[in-house]
Amino acid sequence: MPTHREPLPEWADPDVPETSLDARGRSRRALMVRAGLFGVGFAGLSLMEGAPAAASSATPPGPDDDPDLVYLVGDHHVHSVFSHDAKYTAAQLTRRAAQFGLDWMVFTEHSNIGHAHAGGALAEHAEILKARAENPRMLVFQGLEWYIPGAEHATVFTPPGPHEVEILRQFETRFDGKLLGRTQGAPGHPDTAGNEALAVEAIRWLGERKRAGDIPDALVLANHPSRLGIDSPHELRAWRDADPDIMIGMEGAPGAQGAALPARGAKSIRGEYENAPSAQSWPGFPPEAYRTYGGFDWMTATVGGMWDALLAEGRLYTITSNSDNHRTVLDTWRNGDWAPGANFDNAGRLPDPVDTDSPQPGSDLWPGQFSRTHVGVTGYGYAQVMEGLREGRVWVDHGQLVDGLEVRLTDKNGRCKGATLGGRVHVARNERLLLSITVTTASRPNLHGDVPNLAHLDVIRGAVRGPAADRDSWRAPDTRVVHTADVAGRTGTYTVKVPIENVRESCYLRVRGSDGRRTGPGLLGAAVDPRGPLAHPPGDGDPWLDTWLYTNPIFIEVRK
Repeated sequence: MPTHREPLPEWADPDVPETSLDARGRSRRALMVRAGLFGVGFAGLSLMEGAPAAASSATPPGPDDDPDLVYLVGDHHVHSVFSHDAKYTAAQLTRRAAQFGLDWMVFTEHSNIGHAHAGGALAEHAEILKARAENPRMLVFQGLEWYIPGAEHATVFTPPGPHEVEILRQFETRFDGKLLGRTQGAPGHPDTAGNEALAVEAIRWLGERKRAGDIPDALVLANHPSRLGIDSPHELRAWRDADPDIMIGMEGAPGAQGAALPARGAKSIRGEYENAPSAQSWPGFPPEAYRTYGGFDWMTATVGGMWDALLAEGRLYTITSNSDNHRTVLDTWRNGDWAPGANFDNAGRLPDPVDTDSPQPGSDLWPGQFSRTHVGVTGYGYAQVMEGLREGRVWVDHGQLVDGLEVRLTDKNGRCKGATLGGRVHVARNERLLLSITVTTASRPNLHGDVPNLAHLDVIRGAVRGPAADRDSWRAPDTRVVHTADVAGRTGTYTVKVPIENVRESCYLRVRGSDGRRTGPGLLGAAVDPRGPLAHPPGDGDPWLDTWLYTNPIFIEVRK
């Protein structure tokens, strides 16, 4: 197993006794007890976050958009030896993910000849079946990192089933831009329109396979969307519109968060966002789009930017945060040696890694070690995680910033018209509402050895204007930070209550917070975002010293 070069705190040890769990951990464990998973395996619970302390289990949703939820923690972007540029086995990665508190994860191998045609996908499936058997408390999905024709990458995954690997292989051979040589996306190039159409066809094809009963479900999320500037606004909208039940969102924060640790080099940037506009890039993106801000993609980090422009249409677009693990920073393992005559194209995988006892190149952190996607579920299982993602019951954080987060929108008295993340309420014009943000602060050192401290919470409000007249627009001019709560030094569980008044038109609310160590006016100005995330100097972006959390929105629809 790969060496972790820092001592693990007690809570991250897979042998922590049950008596050390807090009430939130027991709430998650109660969910697994009902699923018949208590006492098996060696890990699988995040001991740092879960349902509210008073809840003992999740119950089915009520008539509104405010079900009683337990949050399961996961990562939908992980690579193993079945990707040409990765290093670890599925067994190594699942054990690490469980050790660092994940409840679910998705293996997303790159498409290439070896994976599609040399048996890589089938051999990968056999390893995933073993990982599922060895880690019965963890939900292990098989997926694919799709080279979107003419654009960036995306996670594609399905739940376990008799056809999961076959459908993924069919998708890969029919629609993968790299495998088919359909990578051209330069504006005005004669091949661009055809490639964009193929991407839309691919998403529709997955929806058709689901409706035909070939697979129970499928989800697609765009990965590192601003890294190269080649996911244009009109493509993001076209993918979403192709099948909104399949294409549900994007990475709000990319992986490779260890890329800018000071030891890695003077020019390194978190997320490996070290690029400049190219001939393939959409020309309407500003130069700032090619960097991360507090570790988050420009599309998400910019208040009033691309993510808000999508939400301003009144449609959910989920964000996530993942490891994109290929090679863990300062890890001591290297790729194994090839047998004579073997290579990735004919073997479909890399040799198993070997330990060198000395640090090796890498820019990633382990699944669950730093980036976490929290998904609200009403039961334990693959279908429930996919439903929670689709419904937008999602918040994300870095560096174990908080133990728990719960956001609810109710009437002004805190009772009726409930909705939680991803949901919506229907109100009369000028009705007064109450946004309640319940935080459970970090109660133990994170994996960097520090007890995180949430310094502030921001409420961001945007007007809903309906479908964009300009499908290449990336601005939401009526979105801004409307409330900031300074919460530095507060500990335990507390609730910040924010009155929502003057609701004269449909809108949405979302929440953001940080440790407060690196903030300043946002990219669209202090009047829009007075205390937003900043880009770090090249080579000086220790991720543990600049941590943020973001939630999905809650929509408010004003009755006419």
